[in-house]
Amino acid sequence: MAKANTTWTVIPHRPIEKLARSVWRVEGDLPGMPLKRVMTIAKRADGRLVIHNAIALDDAAMQEIEAWGEVGFLVVPNGYHRLDAKVFKDRYPNATVLCPRGSRRRVLEVVAVDGAYEDFPKDPLVSLETLEGVANAEGAMIVRDEDGTTLVLNDAVFNMPHRSGLTGFVFKHVTQSSGGPKLSRVARWFLVKDAKALRASLERLADLPALKRVIVSHHETLTHDPARTLREVAATL
Repeated sequence: MAKANTTWTVIPHRPIEKLARSVWRVEGDLPGMPLKRVMTIAKRADGRLVIHNAIALDDAAMQEIEAWGEVGFLVVPNGYHRLDAKVFKDRYPNATVLCPRGSRRRVLEVVAVDGAYEDFPKDPLVSLETLEGVANAEGAMIVRDEDGTTLVLNDAVFNMPHRSGLTGFVFKHVTQSSGGPKLSRVARWFLVKDAKALRASLERLADLPALKRVIVSHHETLTHDPARTLREVAATL
């Protein structure tokens, strides 16, 4: 696991994608590996922004985010996705830091935590909930607006294309992380504690009304029949 950054360190990233009125997405690189990471930004009805899986961006992109709204919440989605948590809190000291209850100990190693997903203030557009079957270590962010429903997951679902070379071999055959929407072998080893409960949780999320997309924290967004795709992933548990 990479150490958390203590200074604002910009690693190459793509432009901001404005997917819906209340949802923005940014994909960035990770140092020394082809794995991509994804930050999702949701805008609450009160105008405050929720940063899920923070990525330090260049000045122009950060200024665009700040012009969109006040950064009110920093969501650290598990104990391994904390690379830029500290520097975001340093930049936005008034933001509330939340993480799943089961990931609190690891997140506390790099940044003070204000609460769990259950402490997120109620909002008609944005909500947080913990997944079942993962020892409270991961959850989901749900954004509902006139565009439809956006579901944001973390490591529970991967959607990484196959890669070439030795690294690609490792992702495909060893960690079984690549090759379309799936639950990786790493997640099965370290995340899943009760497969039946996680399956039920994913199936319930697949039934969200007007589900338009599923954003995952590594690589590509699920946009083609996301409900069916999520059920297919759940069926492998």
